[in-house]
Amino acid sequence: MSLPILPTLSTSCIVISAVLVAIGWSLIKKRKIEAHKKTMFAAAIFALTFFIIYTSRTVFIGNTSFGGPDDIKIYYTLFLIFHITLATVGAVFGLVTLWTGYKSNFSRHRKIGPITSVIWFFTAITGVAVYILLYVLYHGGQTTSVIKAIIGF
Repeated sequence: MSLPILPTLSTSCIVISAVLVAIGWSLIKKRKIEAHKKTMFAAAIFALTFFIIYTSRTVFIGNTSFGGPDDIKIYYTLFLIFHITLATVGAVFGLVTLWTGYKSNFSRHRKIGPITSVIWFFTAITGVAVYILLYVLYHGGQTTSVIKAIIGF
């Protein structure tokens, strides 16, 4: 079985980001503040790398449609919508959490950090599930570039 490089790379980045968030959470519980900052920064870099790969692929190559059986396509679509919603909320929470930490607003940072982390863990888990459904369990469907869809070539 041959797996597509860009989706595999971007999914790996999200998984690494979530693992780093877990490590960062552990570090702050041990009061290792500098290590926490560095680890969370690395987690943000991996999340940003995911976003750059994903958006570039979406614009220039396109999105892959579900290639599995038609009778489960609706369940996949609902799951995908759930994942996209989680990812969007997680990204916004992540930016706010990073900003509050950067600005030393620690009371707010402590309140939303754990919520952000849990959302991010679920985002990573559901992202891996989408990847498995699209590329491992079933062969992906059609892929069309956004540019081709808009311009028509």
